[in-house]
Amino acid sequence: ATQSASGMTDSSLVFPKIGSAANTRTKPPSKTTQMAPVAPAEAPAVGVSLLDELRKQAEVRQRELHSAETARTETAEAIDQALQKLFAYLHDFVQQLNILKPSIPRDYTLVEQVRLGLLTWHEGFADYRRQSQSDGALIELVSLSFRLNGERALTVERDGSTTERFRALLFDIGLPFNCREFKNTRHYVERATFEIRSELSVNARWRADFDKGLLILEMRNVERLGSMVIPVAPKLVDQTLLDEFGRLILGQPSRFRELIRRPA
Repeated sequence: ATQSASGMTDSSLVFPKIGSAANTRTKPPSKTTQMAPVAPAEAPAVGVSLLDELRKQAEVRQRELHSAETARTETAEAIDQALQKLFAYLHDFVQQLNILKPSIPRDYTLVEQVRLGLLTWHEGFADYRRQSQSDGALIELVSLSFRLNGERALTVERDGSTTERFRALLFDIGLPFNCREFKNTRHYVERATFEIRSELSVNARWRADFDKGLLILEMRNVERLGSMVIPVAPKLVDQTLLDEFGRLILGQPSRFRELIRRPA
């Protein structure tokens, strides 16, 4: 369930052994030489019971399981801490922008020479979601959503063969529009005029992938119209990365893509 911001804190190579001098003059194997059979596992030492051998194997297995569980826990905690930083930053980020309502110096290409631009920040919010208590109650999602508005509407004309495809594109992007169709005497659409309002919904979701130990950044209508997915190592989430992500959102010059390619 969604919660409020309260409670948040800031091969190696293996080389064959070199034989002794007495073995250096052996003949090379012929093409029909067969591989030597694999030697069977050594039998338990005399005096060691079956139960003793099983206990020893079980102890080794338990240590392996404990080590794997420790690594998973550390990875999950690193993801949780990174998402805490993200939410704290984005929560404050949108509060300031909801007051400032800055212009966003970015043009979005819709089709051909048709661009959506001259947009300003209208309103945004940040949110997060935790796992259930039984799964550890770790943060698994941080989202940033906002809307950009512009005063200028776009008018786009499409012929009948591309009308439905263009309509589907607008629905997929999430742009509001009105469509006026012009039909011939057989009631086939010959062309259509689309009046598109400059109201763009934008979101960026930082999702935890605990199995892979990564954050998955899913952006929609941020740098361009449509969606993109970027994996990010949680250890890379620091103040510098957060600031560069903020600049990316605002359409300013940003080193965000450079920073997420750093070694973790």
